Amino acid sequence: LSDNYVTDDAGTGIVHQAPAFGEDDYRVCLAHDVIYKGQEIPCPVDSNGMFTSQIPEVAGVHVKKADEILIGIIKQTGRLVQKDQLEHSYPFCWRSDTPLIYKAVPSWFVKVEEIRDKIVENNKKTYWVPNQVKEGRFHSWLTDARDWAVSRNRFWGTPIPIWCNDDLSEVVCIGSVEELHQLSGVKVTDLHKDVVDAITIPSKTKPGEVLRRVDEVFDCWFESGSMPYAQKHYPFENKEEFENGFPADFIAEGLDQTRGWFYTLMVLSTALFDKPAFKNLIVNGLVLASDGKKMSKRLKNYPDPNVVISKYGADALRMYLIN
Repeated sequence: LSDNYVTDDAGTGIVHQAPAFGEDDYRVCLAHDVIYKGQEIPCPVDSNGMFTSQIPEVAGVHVKKADEILIGIIKQTGRLVQKDQLEHSYPFCWRSDTPLIYKAVPSWFVKVEEIRDKIVENNKKTYWVPNQVKEGRFHSWLTDARDWAVSRNRFWGTPIPIWCNDDLSEVVCIGSVEELHQLSGVKVTDLHKDVVDAITIPSKTKPGEVLRRVDEVFDCWFESGSMPYAQKHYPFENKEEFENGFPADFIAEGLDQTRGWFYTLMVLSTALFDKPAFKNLIVNGLVLASDGKKMSKRLKNYPDPNVVISKYGADALRMYLIN
């Protein structure tokens, strides 16, 4: 395989491909039909970062601690060319400062790539201040938009309303509480995970079997993009009121929402109605810390607001922030 992300200015210019452990690896293997979108890919590492039984020599060993064992095996088989240590950049968790592992996990996706051109066209129908954010940063993000992974492996969150059997040969996406009642016989008023996970739906293709809800919950950004509809309980209530007020006349948020709320609003409104979710938008900048970084509770790189209020007063602080 060949790709321009590999260079000859370091190492051999030859790189092994592990599509489950790198974005470039995945992209290259996908482009050359080594793997296929929607199918399982080789991944001998579990959710705790331990090797699985697929690699019996290091099964149950954390990937960061298995290096010496694996190098020893390569040496025993006469395939070791050189053992060395190289210093290079590596991703760490910004909360815990522990090393991260890039690892592909099964997810549910919205097919953004299929409607990408429509999203770009709908963005042209909106008015932004400042305009360069619309034409530059946001437009560039849209033209290269990928399919959107909307599922998260957590407990707290909105349960994804998909019920299926074990091999995914029968899948039902529930559109309302009433539809769930009709298919399961259970009437619910609480849609939290601990309640709906207990509900099963009889299989229509395999009598005697049941469908169970998938484990995942929604990415909270999916919920933020659903705000125009959720706030009106559309389409179950306020149908005319919603339709008369959509798209919204005006929204405003910070520059960091270019890849957040502004994006999810545009994706979902395009998918549902082929319209932008808003007509006019004001993007405000961000007040940075004195070191030029975004203010962070973890880094504490900002003045304590209580000290500022005590010294100058709350109104003085408000006036400073809106000036």
